[in-house]
Amino acid sequence: MTKPQLVVFDVAGTTVFDGDIVIDAVNDALAQAGIRVDRDAIRALMGVPKPVAIRTLLQQREHGGGDVDGATHAIHQAFLGRVLERYRDASCVREIEGAGDVFAALRERGIKVALDTGFSRPILDVLLDRLGWTTPGVIDASVTSDEVAHGRPEGDLIQRAMELTGVDDSSAVVKVGDTPADIRSGRAAGCGYVVGVAYGTHSRAELERYRPDAVIERLSNLLSVIEER
Repeated sequence: MTKPQLVVFDVAGTTVFDGDIVIDAVNDALAQAGIRVDRDAIRALMGVPKPVAIRTLLQQREHGGGDVDGATHAIHQAFLGRVLERYRDASCVREIEGAGDVFAALRERGIKVALDTGFSRPILDVLLDRLGWTTPGVIDASVTSDEVAHGRPEGDLIQRAMELTGVDDSSAVVKVGDTPADIRSGRAAGCGYVVGVAYGTHSRAELERYRPDAVIERLSNLLSVIEER
């Protein structure tokens, strides 16, 4: 790959530990609407925009004949309320071990740091505020799924992060995430290197089916992976 100029990190499951708050919030919002789904079905859709994930789950359940748009909106609103409350207050929410140090080490090397997420801006802002991840103090940019035309698995989030950080060459971008959607978005954006993390929502074996360039067990391992390139 070209010498890295930008690393784009996913948030929940990659740089932030939340103890399955997102899966729980989706599950609870669906249950409130009388819809029961398997947690693994929810987990499989982590990384994509949450309205898309909810719509997909409804379609998988053959939410037939009803107002799918209306149901998706209502369930998403219920999800938002739950996840915002838990991200503000839950004691389990914290940065993944070493995340801040990795950000700092990359920036010391002249490599910019961006976050991208399947969340909407209000959710991400709660997390950024709680963790103290300011722009440009700690990171260089952040992008949410409601700020681009297409969320993951398309490459729009990464392309927007490139625009915000002034990076023109996608081969100089490293994408890091814990879901198949992260890996697919890295490929869609033409990233020079795509890295999966095996401590989030998906295992090493699950991620390797999507052919990332590397899978790491700890976020701090990313530094040596980049140096070895």
